[in-house]
Amino acid sequence: MRDEDDRPAGGGDTLPAAPHERRADLAALRRSYERDVLVEDDVDPDPVVQFRRWFDDAVAAGLLEPNAMVLATADVHGVPSARTVLLKGLDERGFVLYTNHLSRKGRELRANPRASLVFPWFEIDRQVVVCGDVEEVDRADTEEYFRSRPHGSRLGAWASEQSAVVPDRAALEERYAELERRYPHGADVPVPDHWGGFRVVPHTVELWQGRASRLHDRLRYRRAGDGWALERLAP
Repeated sequence: MRDEDDRPAGGGDTLPAAPHERRADLAALRRSYERDVLVEDDVDPDPVVQFRRWFDDAVAAGLLEPNAMVLATADVHGVPSARTVLLKGLDERGFVLYTNHLSRKGRELRANPRASLVFPWFEIDRQVVVCGDVEEVDRADTEEYFRSRPHGSRLGAWASEQSAVVPDRAALEERYAELERRYPHGADVPVPDHWGGFRVVPHTVELWQGRASRLHDRLRYRRAGDGWALERLAP
């Protein structure tokens, strides 16, 4: 028990917790997943077709940026890094993103052309994990996509020497303003030589569906010759 002298001044029994004391109890943060089930008979034999089905579900559910994905890469020494990027293309060949080739991710994708993608669709208790090799997108496809971007985004690709240390925010804004003067709205902004697309060619695609009692459903597509093998993983 507390002694009387331990009571806070002013007659109250407690004081509001200080900001540094209002921390979440990490061990207690959990919820039960009971929204859906995932069984082998319900999925398409082609993982890209199945991904599109789930992606359409994510869009219909109103998820904010359902094409946001975590891209994990590693350098030649195996040192990993990860960041969130946007999926900008998908077909039978794989999953496409665009970036500055001189950025950290760009350098790592070129030096060690393997990557993993994670689509964390928390609101619908689903996740998709893709692992595979990386190849560069054809220059013609890069140019077509670049010209579809908003004018400001095209200028931004030139203004930012991505991943490089900059002195301050003002330096970026000055560079952007200079580009605005050079390429006013409506002008053709050339595609930077150091900017382009990468395609993750999947070796595995894993579907994760949250279930009660942490007995989640995990189905993994694995390349097998010219087709795909489907296997269930323990949660």
